[in-house]
Amino acid sequence: MARRKVLVLRSRRSEPLEGRTASIQPGSALAQLVRARDRERFQTALFAPASRREALFALYAFNYEVAKTREMVREPLLGRIRLQWWREAIAAIYEGGPLRRHEVIEPLAAAIRAHDLTRAHFEALIEAREADLADAPPASLAALAAYAEDSAGRLVLLALEVLGVRDGDAAAAGREVGIAYAMAGLLRAVPFHARQRRLYLPADLVDESRLDVARGLFELKTSTELREVVAQVAAAARGHLAAARARRSAIAKPARPALLPAVLAERWLERLAQVGHDPFDRRVAAPERGQILRLALTAWRGRY
Repeated sequence: MARRKVLVLRSRRSEPLEGRTASIQPGSALAQLVRARDRERFQTALFAPASRREALFALYAFNYEVAKTREMVREPLLGRIRLQWWREAIAAIYEGGPLRRHEVIEPLAAAIRAHDLTRAHFEALIEAREADLADAPPASLAALAAYAEDSAGRLVLLALEVLGVRDGDAAAAGREVGIAYAMAGLLRAVPFHARQRRLYLPADLVDESRLDVARGLFELKTSTELREVVAQVAAAARGHLAAARARRSAIAKPARPALLPAVLAERWLERLAQVGHDPFDRRVAAPERGQILRLALTAWRGRY
């Protein structure tokens, strides 16, 4: 009997951390959606209290729905119509109107009401996604940071509110984490966007480097100029990470799960640096082994 008990304990220890934690809510359709479409944020949500996880999944599912707009439409007008639908859906939640029919709306409404989430964050996030429809690159690093703040940064602020954290230090750190996460993610996505002939690298840096976008980047060709621009954006992202972590001693423990995307951004930037900031190097997009363990160790240490 004792031997059997030991074997059972060993089996539970060997089960992947993500599998053990996610099994708390096995029937959640939202959890499965976020796990399939936004695995990184799904993993960070696993370190939040179980009572807050479903609200985080609702936020991340909403973000996925609005973020994918550009990929779903051929014409900007259709994209604007889709985003307007989401604006009106959010307005209905806050103004007490009838809820729109969509799998994300009801749990999102529940999260908004349970945690008194800030409406302006949703509106800014949707507005940022409308910029995706223009296909024009950000004019400068500052413009890129503003886009990153209004998209990923606002999402971090909403996650902090779900976790019951609204103080100034946490909000400032959350904005910086969101900006760094978005910048690092856009650098990883350079090949994906290049295939669609889209550019998120700052126009002023592109011009200064004399990067040939049409006959180089959009033809999926690496170059010294491309690596130079990517390195500058990566340096800016690292600066935002450093700014977020400078406030670490003032951040309450409940806020940490919302700030864990910093760990992912840092790792993406490390991988870019290891390949000379060449976004077309296949090692940049390769699956990250041990990512959940990296997050677990960081969370256990009380860091982000």
